[in-house]
Amino acid sequence: MSVACLLGPTASGKTAAALEFAARHPVEIISVDSALVYREMDIGTAKPNAQERAAAPHHLIDIIDPADSYSAAQFHDDALRLVGEIVARGNVPLLVGGTMLYYKALTQGLNDLPRADADVRARLDADAERDGWPALHARLASVDPATAARLAPNDSQRIQRALEIFMLTGHSMSVLLAAPRVVSADGAPYRFVPLALGPSDRAVLHARIEARFDAMLAHGFIDEVKRLRARGNLNLSMPSMRCVGYRQAWEYLDDAYGYDEMRDKGVFATRQLCKRQLTWLRAMPERVVIDCCAGDATQMAVEAVERVVGA
Repeated sequence: MSVACLLGPTASGKTAAALEFAARHPVEIISVDSALVYREMDIGTAKPNAQERAAAPHHLIDIIDPADSYSAAQFHDDALRLVGEIVARGNVPLLVGGTMLYYKALTQGLNDLPRADADVRARLDADAERDGWPALHARLASVDPATAARLAPNDSQRIQRALEIFMLTGHSMSVLLAAPRVVSADGAPYRFVPLALGPSDRAVLHARIEARFDAMLAHGFIDEVKRLRARGNLNLSMPSMRCVGYRQAWEYLDDAYGYDEMRDKGVFATRQLCKRQLTWLRAMPERVVIDCCAGDATQMAVEAVERVVGA
């Protein structure tokens, strides 16, 4: 059985295409998004609103608290289970999102990497606060030069994860990633087909990203982050608060910089995320490419999904 997967960077029109397909067919949508799993984080994640979610059942949205974490391994298991349940109900499963690591875990399996360790991360955060992330990048280069070579000196999240893995296992992340996968999609009775919404003109997507971030700010994004901060049990070392935009808003509320700089940093971080997402997509030779800048992009995406599922 073939399962369509609408993948693409932020602001590429995935939600619009999914909802248009839902208007024509009995579909249930499985989110492939590492930010949408968190409750209380609606504006900054561009979470589908109540009306959009009423158009079709949505899964893997609002499933955990921001103080908790959700892994690619959990997604692998949850997505396979949900596809089976949706098919059993006689509906069409449609995967929609932009967290390419989740898609890779689902279709290619996972490596045997340790879970996050709060104590180790706290130590690394303290070191970074004292010495700066470029210093930790240099530390990573001494123990895992292959991983350090592909990371920017200020890529805090990935530098921390690579150092954490080394500290917990004594092995570099590059070595562990090269090892045989321990969670595999082999044997699943599904063929996942990636339908990639990508831009023919990157500038068009950048303009959409800028407009979307401004709309988030206008709709109360800063107040949303204020409410999260007021809980008292969240901090910037947590995966939830590392979501694009949230870190910048949090630091703005800490008076690290002004409103305009926060806005520019948020837009830039989103563009960087978009760049990484497109890099992942280009590495999928089996993908079906749909130009998200085209005037009929939504229609083309719907037709591509229909061809995959035989609708």
